[in-house]
Amino acid sequence: MSFSVVGVYALPLRNRFRGITVRHGVLLEGVSGFGEFCAFEDYSDSESVPWLAAALESCSGSWPTPVRSRIPVNCTVPAVPPSRAFEIVAASGCTTAKVKVADPGQSIEDDCERVAAVRSALGPSGAIRVDANMAWSVDSAVAAIRSLDREAGGLEYVEQPCRTLSELAAVRKRVDVRIAADESIRRASDPMKVAVAGAADVAVLKATPLGGARRALEVAEACGLPCVVSSALESSVGLAGQLALAAALPSLDFACGLGTISLFTEDVASDSLRPVDGFLPVPARAAEPSLLDGVRADAETERRWLSRMERVAALLPA
Repeated sequence: MSFSVVGVYALPLRNRFRGITVRHGVLLEGVSGFGEFCAFEDYSDSESVPWLAAALESCSGSWPTPVRSRIPVNCTVPAVPPSRAFEIVAASGCTTAKVKVADPGQSIEDDCERVAAVRSALGPSGAIRVDANMAWSVDSAVAAIRSLDREAGGLEYVEQPCRTLSELAAVRKRVDVRIAADESIRRASDPMKVAVAGAADVAVLKATPLGGARRALEVAEACGLPCVVSSALESSVGLAGQLALAAALPSLDFACGLGTISLFTEDVASDSLRPVDGFLPVPARAAEPSLLDGVRADAETERRWLSRMERVAALLPA
């Protein structure tokens, strides 16, 4: 596939997220429109290959046929103080909230206070899910989940409480809350062959690190679990491909984690993908990055990302 580089962006985050305060990525243009390469910086070149494949699907290929025109989304609450958590949820218009927990330097008491504030903002009928990003051991996960479940008045699910599938399975046997697998799928050597059914109740899929919407749709079919589509912290350009996946899933039982543009102070596109009343429309193609000039990365960062993308491109299958 042929493509050209539009530029490298630097999008500031409102709060530290995944240990960063600025998100970077490369915007591409091809015959189908625009795409985005933004593999997390802790990913190796080989792990980043699917991220580039997803960008090329967007700018030079095609997405699967949608079966719905809008996607219900959750708001995302970083590891912020309770007052800020309340504000984020109250302003979101969403009826589901995903809350980051187990952040380095914070305690389970901090997490419980944040979840309580989220419940207060949502009211009794809203859904709360938490994401631990593999931080807990089995025993600590069981204790934390029970505490958070009480504080929430019932959790919808807990995302990736432990690192391995065997640990997820052990936790799942000891708690009454659904367990969702995220990293266990997207960081697997072969996501198509990950046996998640005994370890999780929900599969969290990210089209970007799985190689694009079409490839992720195949993973969804293979895993045989209800699926939630979640952002990999893309700009609106990359987020469009995630919406394409959510739109193509045969069934969609949960709100998706795609309301993440609000985590940034700016975006690369004027047609920004921000939820209205808890929903996002499904775009036909990724938006033009018309605001890139205002968020361009500095020259050193641009060189580093373009060099990285060149290395990753050399690893793409012929």
